Amino acid sequence: MTAPLSFREALIDADAIARNVARMRELTGARRVMVVVKANAYGHGALAAAQAALAGGADALGTADLREAVALREAGVLAPLLCWLHDPGEDFDAAVEHGIDVGVSSLAQLDALAQAAEDRGARAAVQLKLDTGLSRNGAPEQEWPELAEALARHTARGVLHLTGVFSHLSNTSREDDLAQLGVLARGEALLRERGVAAPLVHLAASAGALRIPEARRDMVRVGIGAYGLSPFDDETSLELGLVPAMTLQGRVAGVRRVGEGVGVSYDYTYRAGAATGLALIPFGYADGIPRSASGVAEVHIRGRRHRIAGRVAMDQFVVDVGDTPVEAGDAVTLWGDPTTGVPSVDEWARWCGTINYELVTRIGGRVQRRVLGGDRG
Repeated sequence: MTAPLSFREALIDADAIARNVARMRELTGARRVMVVVKANAYGHGALAAAQAALAGGADALGTADLREAVALREAGVLAPLLCWLHDPGEDFDAAVEHGIDVGVSSLAQLDALAQAAEDRGARAAVQLKLDTGLSRNGAPEQEWPELAEALARHTARGVLHLTGVFSHLSNTSREDDLAQLGVLARGEALLRERGVAAPLVHLAASAGALRIPEARRDMVRVGIGAYGLSPFDDETSLELGLVPAMTLQGRVAGVRRVGEGVGVSYDYTYRAGAATGLALIPFGYADGIPRSASGVAEVHIRGRRHRIAGRVAMDQFVVDVGDTPVEAGDAVTLWGDPTTGVPSVDEWARWCGTINYELVTRIGGRVQRRVLGGDRG
């Protein structure tokens, strides 16, 4: 039995996530696939996405924060987990307790992890994150010798063991990405010289995995592709054989008729060109809808698309439905699978001047996530 449509909801297709993971493995020929479920699985719901990814054949899962990884462990996820972005004073005790691999980018993080392991009388799993050119997270090259020597000492003491080395591509150009591969090779060589060779090397996310075969190495990290979205501006999810897993939908909150010249929403940036119908949509920037969608983005109601009229507000926006017989309570779809005629996240990204990653990730907490598929029937 189909559940009634909620006022605001993000419908998550768990089976689509599983199929997308399998499809990304097929497209890349990857030996191992880590599915990234950081930031609440790019807005899709971390636990449901993790379970779906594993059902689709994922070998490991990745998060940014340690607490994201701990939450998955406490929910019963037993698969290998890696986290890599840490508070400067992070206590890694929970990582040691739950058997979570910690990606470290500094000597301070490495020493803190070693101390947490020693305090527990345990051995912690560590992966070194090396900056190969993104100039973001990851240890800069001038710090690698000291980091490698410290790792060798902690390994000899039995408190750490190296499970991998990783980095992140800039996706600027093929030439830039290949240059980063060369930098990473220097890091691998240094570790071998110190007697702590990496058993696993990974640096390609969805974009690099699809277009830079040399970057696939031992494992690829699949983020946006797992959720059925393309990492490219020039190739759609449909062309890649991926299915968008999120449908953002709700119910029309109200409908009214207005006359010619009537202003709509703040600042009257829209005035009715003729007598028309206006439908009130209960999504606003509090729910993750960018204000830049004002006057340009479209929604789908009763088989037709309708453009936003006027400003997007905190909780709501208005669309001009003309003479379409829209009623309060009708289903409205903001985005979903474009093969069904509804707008895609990619269209919304173009309308809003942003990327699909941002739109799905920013969906707010009062939007209910409803999961279909998987073990939910």
